[in-house]
Amino acid sequence: MVFTISFFSMKAQETFSANVNLKTEPTDKIDFNESNISVLFNKKINAKNQLTNTSEYARLNVNYEFSEFEDLARFNLFQNKTDYSFQAFDKTKLKFSLTQMFSFQENLDWSDFTLLGSFEIQQQLNSNTNIAIGAARSTVFGTVKFIPIVSINYTLNEKSLISVGFPDSKISYLNNVRNKFSLTNSFNGNYYHLDQKSVLNYEASKMGLSQMTSAFEYERNVDGNWFLNFKAGYDFNKQYKLIDSENHTVYNFNTGNGYIFGIGIKYKQ
Repeated sequence: MVFTISFFSMKAQETFSANVNLKTEPTDKIDFNESNISVLFNKKINAKNQLTNTSEYARLNVNYEFSEFEDLARFNLFQNKTDYSFQAFDKTKLKFSLTQMFSFQENLDWSDFTLLGSFEIQQQLNSNTNIAIGAARSTVFGTVKFIPIVSINYTLNEKSLISVGFPDSKISYLNNVRNKFSLTNSFNGNYYHLDQKSVLNYEASKMGLSQMTSAFEYERNVDGNWFLNFKAGYDFNKQYKLIDSENHTVYNFNTGNGYIFGIGIKYKQ
């Protein structure tokens, strides 16, 4: 999983935020429902150094049209990500991240632990444009892999931002201080360690989930520090698989693609 934190918002960059989100996605054969809660702390140490910590718990519920996999219906994830950014030169910023993640079915133990991370170099080309390149140890493809990170970010004006890259792209627009509209495209995914009782007749140790999500998002500042978020989109190339300890697919559910709908509430200051 790769987190991106945008510093383009309706208010000054927040020092603290708490989020609760719900998302549902029906497909031809399987329905996915996810809930998560996250807490973010941000600290600008000085003019050159900044530290951000994000803690998250997410629960995924899966409903099947067939009964064979009913014991693979619930998955859990705890993770804590620490981001550090350093202004190395006048136009060059370095970003490091480290994520400790536990992804499991029902029974948590140390074998469910995974260490992820990333490194980026951000270069300011002019007052409106910057580029970022780097690499990450991530789960966006449903298994742990090293992936490239690249983006071109262009600020059209104080209300509009365009970011094009991999694994995330985004166009944002603020029509006033209360309304933010975004078009997003992201490659995202995760995997979950299975309990021994759930391997059925397959040599599976993990469940892998990945997709490319294109969505429209709307954020509304309803009252001071409170925000409501709405999301609607579509998942392309959705993969939901049982995989073994060497990341080979042992069963493919062939779920097909599906529409996603989400709602959330955020407090930030």
